[in-house]
Amino acid sequence: MLAEDFAERFDGFSVGSNDLTQLTLGVDRDSEALVHVFDETNPAVTRSIQSLVPRAQSVGRTVGLCGRRPSDDPAFTEFLVKSGIDSISVAPDSFAVVKQHAAAAELNLHGEGRTAPPGTRQPQAGLSSSD
Repeated sequence: MLAEDFAERFDGFSVGSNDLTQLTLGVDRDSEALVHVFDETNPAVTRSIQSLVPRAQSVGRTVGLCGRRPSDDPAFTEFLVKSGIDSISVAPDSFAVVKQHAAAAELNLHGEGRTAPPGTRQPQAGLSSSD
């Protein structure tokens, strides 16, 4: 919500999808009674990501996301690419698969040999392996 204010103090943003979901939905991800409610694709969570990315990038800051969801859900990876995320940190065992999903999402978004429209950021969807 205060991306531009925080951008004055930090050189980038790292979103923990599990933490964001837990805090946004008020649900403990480790609660067996509430596990059915914990969902990173909940509109409240995805809208937060969609709001942050362009606002942070408009003031020259990058946005990365870490969490298990991109490793397990190709549709979530595609959502992140479409949102313009700068990087996705994934589990080492899923790096190659998520990289393929991100590349396919970028191809679907921009087509082969095409670049982003003038005046927009070129999506990078960089991937790093988290320990």
